[in-house]
Amino acid sequence: MHARAVPLAPGWPRVLRFGMQRIADRIEFRLNGTVITVALGVAPTMTMLHWLRGPAGLCGTKEGCAEGDCGACTVVIEERDGGRTPVNACLLAMGQLHGASVRTIEGIRGAPVQAAFAAGDATQCGFCTPGFVMAAWAHQGEGGDVHEALAGNLCRCTGYRPIVDVVAALAADDEAPSPLVMPGPAMFEAGGCRFHRPTELAALLALRAEQPGAWLLAGGTDLGVGLAEGQRPEAVICLSGVPAMIRVELEADGIWLGAAVPYARLLWEIDGAGLGALRPLLGRLGSRQIRGLGTIGGNLGTASPIGDMLPPLLALGAIVRLRSLNGSRDLPVEEFLLGYRHTTLRADEIIEAVFLPRPPSGATLVCEKLSKRYDQDISAVSAAFLLDPVGPTRLAFGGMGPMAVRARHAEAVLAGEWSPAALERAADALADDVAPLSDGRGTASYRLAAAQGLLRRLWWRVARPELAADVQAL
Repeated sequence: MHARAVPLAPGWPRVLRFGMQRIADRIEFRLNGTVITVALGVAPTMTMLHWLRGPAGLCGTKEGCAEGDCGACTVVIEERDGGRTPVNACLLAMGQLHGASVRTIEGIRGAPVQAAFAAGDATQCGFCTPGFVMAAWAHQGEGGDVHEALAGNLCRCTGYRPIVDVVAALAADDEAPSPLVMPGPAMFEAGGCRFHRPTELAALLALRAEQPGAWLLAGGTDLGVGLAEGQRPEAVICLSGVPAMIRVELEADGIWLGAAVPYARLLWEIDGAGLGALRPLLGRLGSRQIRGLGTIGGNLGTASPIGDMLPPLLALGAIVRLRSLNGSRDLPVEEFLLGYRHTTLRADEIIEAVFLPRPPSGATLVCEKLSKRYDQDISAVSAAFLLDPVGPTRLAFGGMGPMAVRARHAEAVLAGEWSPAALERAADALADDVAPLSDGRGTASYRLAAAQGLLRRLWWRVARPELAADVQAL
């Protein structure tokens, strides 16, 4: 039985009480300004893209890569504060939409941005155009750099110049967002999957203890690819409805981030936490669409060696807080990571939060990323360096081997000495710290040479910050 969009009847959806949750027979959210319900004849793990183009009959949103890389599937989440967050519909599970407010290309019919694209010759075959238009509509509401706003969208026929010109000329759009539906906790069961959406930490921990094999879903920028490819887990526990998981607490010595805080939110907070040096790296972590969903907890939980945030976490000496029904424990990220996609997380635990320390007074944090494409690409080599004139220097590298690591031999060389000659010796010592691999992103010899070059360049990054150390878009 296929789901279909219908007007929401007054009152709550029909539910049965089940512990601390509601067993719901429908998902409800606001789509293009209208509250709708989706009967659970389809699995709550179906992606929004497949639902839009199938049961909903809204085919303006396109399917390109189905991995969050091309932007053809871009839709916009309307936030309670009036903001607009572009996201990839190909990565969003339907269960994640419960209580959200979403706008698709059909929902901005007649908006000035559409007329501007047509008048400015910013479309040709039209396949990618809906995604560009939605990214531009989100950009209208929040402003910022045009190139950064469009970095998550690919075009293969028009070329980018007319698109960039049109978006740069758009006037601000102050249209009020549609208010969000505010549902309680729920559990959806269909298509062989139980999709839990708790709204209290205690309920989340109880679910984790009962179902240690369930997927823990925060943003879904990694797990969502599996859903798009047809993976069907028996159980999913969605974290984003639990206030503790999306809490941000600024302290004198750093910032606590709930594990489900998206990167887009982190970008708002880092300057106040004294972590502005992370901004260039975060601006290259995926695209706006990915940063609207992706989380620091997800980056840690997957323990992928190409996770962009892992080297900065290691360099800063970040702390990860793990919690279960038996209590919590705080670990340095360095102790949390054990190997390729392997961590100390126990079967009944969740990653609750991460603490990013403020760099010591007088210290310098430098973040680097080398990839074949500047925006939205996987690192061939990534690095983060914390240089403290009165404390230890911390050097961390990612993308090279099975896990992100501290370069302790290189650190020892720099202890008590800061000069080009010391950095040259540290670059030589780096060969004892890393075991680079060869793959499609680069050979082992390239990775080692590139990492050594980043260490040598560190002198100019710090001693002459006014010099252009790399070239971006011209």
